[in-house]
Amino acid sequence: MADFDFPDPHVVALDVAPGDIDAYAHVNNAVYLTWLDRAAWSHSAALGVPLAACLGLRRGMAAQRIEIDYLRAALPGDRLQAATWIVSADARLRVTRRFQIRRPADGATLARARVDYVCINLDSGRAVRMPPSFAAAYVPTVPAAAGVRS
Repeated sequence: MADFDFPDPHVVALDVAPGDIDAYAHVNNAVYLTWLDRAAWSHSAALGVPLAACLGLRRGMAAQRIEIDYLRAALPGDRLQAATWIVSADARLRVTRRFQIRRPADGATLARARVDYVCINLDSGRAVRMPPSFAAAYVPTVPAAAGVRS
């Protein structure tokens, strides 16, 4: 795990599927959003906030802003890793995650991303204060000493 940007990542394994490839013979940029979402959901479940809990509470963390830096192309047949960390959380409304997508075969980082989330009411779509279970689960997973900016 030494090739990740920060310590203790939550990592999801990814295999590039034929449907991920676009006319340029590499993974389409939109597919990266799916991978980020998959990593975030996996991490949320590991933290005790699975989809079923969100649906039961009628609350969820919705992406408000997404930034992705594409560094290298993912190619057909690649096996990848998507890592995520929570870098900031206010225990009220907002959570920021960082992501890194890398190819273990050569150690290359293919993309880095930042996603800002806001807690919403699933019925109205409006921003709402986090339930206590969200506030307890969504805490920074990167030590302040790591020097990460949210």
